[in-house]
Amino acid sequence: MPDLIPLLVITAAAFVAGGINALAGGGSFLTLPALVFAGVPAVSANATGTAALLPGYLASAWSYRDLMRAPVGLSLLMVLILGTLGGAAGALLLLATPEQAFRGIVPWLLLFATLLFAFGPALQRRLAGRDRRTGGVGARIGILGVCAYGGYFNGGMGIVMLAMFRLLGVHDLRIANGLKNLLSAVLTLIAVLVYAAGGLISWVQILPMALAATLGGWAGARIGRVLPPRLLRNTIVTVGAVTTVLFFLDG
Repeated sequence: MPDLIPLLVITAAAFVAGGINALAGGGSFLTLPALVFAGVPAVSANATGTAALLPGYLASAWSYRDLMRAPVGLSLLMVLILGTLGGAAGALLLLATPEQAFRGIVPWLLLFATLLFAFGPALQRRLAGRDRRTGGVGARIGILGVCAYGGYFNGGMGIVMLAMFRLLGVHDLRIANGLKNLLSAVLTLIAVLVYAAGGLISWVQILPMALAATLGGWAGARIGRVLPPRLLRNTIVTVGAVTTVLFFLDG
């Protein structure tokens, strides 16, 4: 069993991560550094944190099942296939990434994800005025690329997906959120299966984190009714910025 203090840290991080994922995303900003603090190597921490948050993604996808509409020119089946392939590709790439190399990449990934959270709303407003309804090769490559990113590193995935669906002509935010939740659940499930087969998941931490994340998601869905969205987003950006700086200093 983990020592008491690291156990408390990862459990608290998973609880809050589950809550903010239910509200806006960004849970990886907490689970990754918490697991690294607990002594889990960075590559394994990335995989373990993703696995712990999987139940929340599945629940979110189920809750949006009546709002899922594929972009024009694509079917939901094709979106699922692309999500599966992209998630598997990203997870396999993580398996092939040496620990030292990943620790060098993580600060830049965190910086990218933090900037997405900071400027995501402005980006989505700019994209909302465009009308690029296409299900061609470009759309398929875009979905594959975003899902590969999500399979490799979970941070900021939701913002990237929402921006992509806006580019594909999905301007109803509820439908875009439904598609985002579906893809997030599918690619995370596939990625976790790959991580498990590759021995990346630290199972000792999974159970308490998964339970805490599920409870956090339940609480977050209720807190979201009263919490100002701007306060939540600013908090996530602050946590992401601090985490990014700490990982740069550690490197």
